[in-house]
Amino acid sequence: MLHIALYEPDIPQNTGTLMRLGACMNVGIHVIEPCGFPFSIKALRRSAMDYADHVDLYHHDDFADFCNWVDENHKRLVLLTTKGASPLPDFSFTQDDILLLGRESAGVPDTVHSRASERLYVPMAPGMRSLNVALAGAMVIGEALRQTKGYSV
Repeated sequence: MLHIALYEPDIPQNTGTLMRLGACMNVGIHVIEPCGFPFSIKALRRSAMDYADHVDLYHHDDFADFCNWVDENHKRLVLLTTKGASPLPDFSFTQDDILLLGRESAGVPDTVHSRASERLYVPMAPGMRSLNVALAGAMVIGEALRQTKGYSV
């Protein structure tokens, strides 16, 4: 199963949207604290709607706790970043990948960059800085599902 991890998310609406995506696409969702909002299903209900009850949700106290889970489950950590080394169209996904998305306000620190096995970016029009984190996550997980034949039919 593919997974999406949110590193210290700032915006509950993006978190809820990605939880809904996870439920609909059968993708695990990891939330890594501290969040920029009080994390609870109730707080995310508006954007996740009733899909929050169907998502495979993992809640981690901090990045170290998350890394322990990654190592114990033999997953590859793929960071989506504007400072990525590989463009999305050239990247090959596996079923064991976790797509890591950074904070909306600040991305991820260098220590998180160095922990990732792979770093990729979504090519954009010249002069554009970044996409909304939920939109970027949806684009990339869609490509990962296509490559790994992970879509439910």
